[in-house]
Amino acid sequence: MTADELMFFNEQPLALPLYEALRDRLLSEYPDTALKVQKSQITFKARYGFAFVSLRRMRGCPKVFLTVSFGLSHRLDSPRVAAAVEPYPNRWTHHIVVSEAGQLDDELMGWLREAHDFALMK
Repeated sequence: MTADELMFFNEQPLALPLYEALRDRLLSEYPDTALKVQKSQITFKARYGFAFVSLRRMRGCPKVFLTVSFGLSHRLDSPRVAAAVEPYPNRWTHHIVVSEAGQLDDELMGWLREAHDFALMK
């Protein structure tokens, strides 16, 4: 974990364990992933960004949370999707609120796997 990643969570330190769990799973599955820490998000990049972590508050967010965003070629139909937008034709950005480790499950990881593959095809 870099100092920049730790500093990203200065205002939400209780969200750090959720991030660490997600980070560990993504880097385990995609060891060549590069991380880019910016002011508003942390980007996980293959060829292009495929997963984005922010502390962007969505409607109904609990006190401790992460917003995990990713792009797919289609819109997901799931109650877990807090918001979805189509910034370009056939390129949907989805935002999922994660508030507990159990939500970093196979379903979310499957979507992130699909987003990783989609990012490599752009």
